[in-house]
Amino acid sequence: MSLADAEAVIKNIIIKIVQGCAMGGQVVSDTLVAFMVNAVVLDPRNGFSVDQTLTKQDVQKIEELCLDKLMEKCSPSLDTIKMQVYFDMNYTSRREFLEEIHQVKESRLSPLSREIADSRVKTREELDALYRKIVTYILLLSGMGSPTDVNTLQEATAALQSIFPQSELGTFMMLLKRDKEQQLNELTMIVTGIQLFNKAIKMGEEETDFHELVPTVINEALPVINKSIESEMSVSQSLAWKYTAVLEKLMESVCQPGECDIPIVLLQQALYNVRQHEAFLRMLLADACLCAKNVEILQRELSLQMKLLKETVQSKTAVPTVKVFPLFKALSKLWCGLQDEAELLNILNNIRLNLQPFLTSQAKIFSEAYLDSLLETSEVKTDEQRMTESSDEHIVPSEMKAQEWLLPDTTAGSNDLPLQYNGICGYMLVNRNGLLLPGNPNIGILKHKEKLYVFSSKKAALKFSSNPDDFIAEIAERAKISPELIHLLKLQQFSSISPYCMADLLTKVTKSSQTELSHMRRENVTQTWLLKNVACQSKRDGESNTPKPQMYLAHLRGRRDGHVVKTNLARSVDE
Repeated sequence: MSLADAEAVIKNIIIKIVQGCAMGGQVVSDTLVAFMVNAVVLDPRNGFSVDQTLTKQDVQKIEELCLDKLMEKCSPSLDTIKMQVYFDMNYTSRREFLEEIHQVKESRLSPLSREIADSRVKTREELDALYRKIVTYILLLSGMGSPTDVNTLQEATAALQSIFPQSELGTFMMLLKRDKEQQLNELTMIVTGIQLFNKAIKMGEEETDFHELVPTVINEALPVINKSIESEMSVSQSLAWKYTAVLEKLMESVCQPGECDIPIVLLQQALYNVRQHEAFLRMLLADACLCAKNVEILQRELSLQMKLLKETVQSKTAVPTVKVFPLFKALSKLWCGLQDEAELLNILNNIRLNLQPFLTSQAKIFSEAYLDSLLETSEVKTDEQRMTESSDEHIVPSEMKAQEWLLPDTTAGSNDLPLQYNGICGYMLVNRNGLLLPGNPNIGILKHKEKLYVFSSKKAALKFSSNPDDFIAEIAERAKISPELIHLLKLQQFSSISPYCMADLLTKVTKSSQTELSHMRRENVTQTWLLKNVACQSKRDGESNTPKPQMYLAHLRGRRDGHVVKTNLARSVDE
């Protein structure tokens, strides 16, 4: 089966599964279904081969298996996969978040901007209406207040009149559309700076930090959001430590057949669930902390800029625009930067809130009281405790010449190294039947085939390094059975294992943010065609072209006896 045929088959399978879930009362995205199809095909227990051609029976089997998995009512594994798909579709880099914030604001105001640029006023009433639209546009773009608030509208109008009186609308109307849009943005920046300066003047000379000038959402939400993320992450960490302790206890004990009725598989799935939640929250917290740092810098610069502006203006009745306008613009840029941080914080908080439902299944199956009863007197170790216990264990690279080892003390930037399995010990994952224990880089970092591995103990490091390829292969096989590990452990090799893979959660570039910025966005379907070996024909002016004949006849009017003069205006194709 060709790649194009395989894609067509899988696309049809996805459509049928989505419809089947809808009939069962479950709304699922195409991306989630595509991931599940890939997981079903990769699972060796299902008997599929990535090289085989799918028969009708295979297609039917895939659809049934996927429907069964997607329709499970209380499954930590399914919750984890849903969490991963959601996060992957809604989280992106800070730069792309900010780009989308700007694009959304621009698209929201483009109708008003276009209406202002295309206006053709004739009467005094139309002139007044156009001026009010410009004031409204400035307020909406700057975020300095609502155009429906009378006081805010009056302040903005007064600020605009001081630099752009209504009498100049005639000149504005004669500009090209592009120049009108540019002037609108210039006016917005200057008016915003004037409004900020006026507010600072009202606050009094004793104010030095100008916190009241900062968008309200930042002063109110920044400490709350950071605290909320830290609190939720602490809960997930605590659960992860308890699940780990329970699994260690059960794996060390020897159960007779029929006596061990504790659902170990579900405990593993619950552990993966809370570990994934912890990992996502850690990413959100890092972004939120960066926001807090940027806000602090912007606040400090805003305060300094405001002092400079006050010193420039002082009690003067008139200040040259060439001197004061750049200062107003600088204030506006700082204000816009603070607004960006506020919007980004709002996005991060929405993602945090939307992750919570994906913890429901493990919480229903394993209450804390039940976990405590399983633990009995067993010690619950934190990740920090485990690190401390193994802190005295070190690999001596000179004694391990068969493999290359890195030590944090002698390796620059060791804290930022791209560790395999997201920093999880690969040996314990195999030897303890899927148990997740964090690796300790201080023991030593194994470099094998340009990839880096860390371990929870020196013994684990030695065992893994004695035959790394076998352990790596075993982990890949385990991920095929527990597909949530693909994302959790960041197993890049699965991006090319199956020709049916259409939901690669690891290499896909995500540019969406399903928050208030795009809460009504639907998931679009894209279609691609393979390249064909065909020729293309394009037009160019070559030597084979013929010149275009063009003649000019002079003296056709005038005297009757005048002579007509014919002039050949045809130009050579070489010119």
